[in-house]
Amino acid sequence: MALTPQKLADLRQDYSLRGLDLCDIDPDPIVQFQRWLAEAHSNDLIEPNAMTLATVDATGQPWSRTVLLKVCDVRGFAFFTNYMGTKASHLEAEPRAALTFWWSAMERQVNVTGRVHKTSREESEAYFTSRPLASQLGAWASPQSSTLANREELELSFEQQKKRFEGLSIPCPEQWGGFRLAPERIEFWQGRRSRLHDRLRFERAPEGWTITRLAP
Repeated sequence: MALTPQKLADLRQDYSLRGLDLCDIDPDPIVQFQRWLAEAHSNDLIEPNAMTLATVDATGQPWSRTVLLKVCDVRGFAFFTNYMGTKASHLEAEPRAALTFWWSAMERQVNVTGRVHKTSREESEAYFTSRPLASQLGAWASPQSSTLANREELELSFEQQKKRFEGLSIPCPEQWGGFRLAPERIEFWQGRRSRLHDRLRFERAPEGWTITRLAP
């Protein structure tokens, strides 16, 4: 049964698990993010590395989709994809993007913005070889974002690639690799009661990171 407009308007959750103060947060936002990610993982959340990636196309139309974070270090946040797909074409034309991590069970959110560039071919190949066999085959089988006549077309392509590489090491496709977002701003959000949430924003400056508390 569909939600009525009133029931939809009445949906709300009062957050009360914890707060977020400057004394609780690491001065390095990457270290702080890694802590929160580790806590999300230890709480058995489903795919704690899932993130919403927002891009913009040539007309200025924003797009968003969920992808998986695969590398997080001092260089930034990296994910891997087909370079012929829609999101890749957006990033080639406008190499700026935003990421959002939402861990509902922990009442936490992290928002990241910055510039994006491709990972090195060596890094893309190293990650590709770590993927399960089926995922490697899928990278070859799927012409990402292209129109399909039906589901069977995709499954047939997968079976063809499976036969093609049977007994062989599967190489990383030339059209497949990673993107890394180098953060310029990272905001940590902790839910609080009465919608008086905690928001701490890190901004990159020549002398390092600055931290600002924002109104919810």
